[in-house]
Amino acid sequence: MSNQELIDRFINYLAIERRYSDETVKAYLFDLKKFESFLEESGTSDLMAVQLYDVRLYLSFLDEQKLSRNTISRTLSSLRGFYHFLIRNDLLDENPLSYISFKKKQLRLPQYLYEEELEKLLRAAEGTEILDYRNRALVELLYATGIRVSECKNIKLQDISFDLGVILIFGKGNKERYVPFGHYAAAAIQEYLEMTRSELMTKHQRSHDYLFVNRLGDPLTAGGVEYILKQIMKKTGLTVTLHPHMLRHTFATDMLNNGADMRTVQELLGHASLSSTQIYTHVTKDALQRNYNQFHPRAKRDSKK
Repeated sequence: MSNQELIDRFINYLAIERRYSDETVKAYLFDLKKFESFLEESGTSDLMAVQLYDVRLYLSFLDEQKLSRNTISRTLSSLRGFYHFLIRNDLLDENPLSYISFKKKQLRLPQYLYEEELEKLLRAAEGTEILDYRNRALVELLYATGIRVSECKNIKLQDISFDLGVILIFGKGNKERYVPFGHYAAAAIQEYLEMTRSELMTKHQRSHDYLFVNRLGDPLTAGGVEYILKQIMKKTGLTVTLHPHMLRHTFATDMLNNGADMRTVQELLGHASLSSTQIYTHVTKDALQRNYNQFHPRAKRDSKK
């Protein structure tokens, strides 16, 4: 079986069986093709013939490229997944990455919006133009639920229950979970459905069940969500660089700061492991320290002394 056939089988598995997002699948494909190119230049092009020595050479090559440890760790994770897939499907007997150990540096604390910044963002999303109603609903929903952009763009009308105040979310690995959303998000979504979606769908003669649409009535893409958020952020006058995941981080941080327990936040975020959620405890501790230093009269040495 050729390299391309092996890669195609793996990519189809990720996209169809695991239901990974388009962005995640592209990242796996990028890592595999880059590794394949390295092997070809090294004279060992067969992915099935890779040995431990080849992987160590590739690690040295990545290090020479001055790539971050996080990037190298992600690359190795892609390769491990690929070879684990080959073994599970009886295409290979031994994983060449079995004895490779590589620890990435401590993760950076996730960036989030402060209350004043979030309020400015929400106000900037308001308006009376046809797409303004969609933009407001999008921001409200992302903050209200903490869902990923890949999950948001895949929401369909039948996934939403306004009576129960929950949305059925299809997360990573095709895992389902119900996520509640509050009054503000519900009101914004209903207004968007009435003022924007129905008009665009009729105008452009579209027929599908996806919740969020672009100006032509087609399903909104992840890139479209990112573009919308950037345009809204420009209206705020803030210098913060907003990326879609920042609203997810803000959701998690605000939940914990207001007393939610870790397990609840884990379930809402769709994290498979509690360790993925625990990084937000560092964020809340950082916020506590900052507030303490700012407001406690004896937190700092008196500058007059």
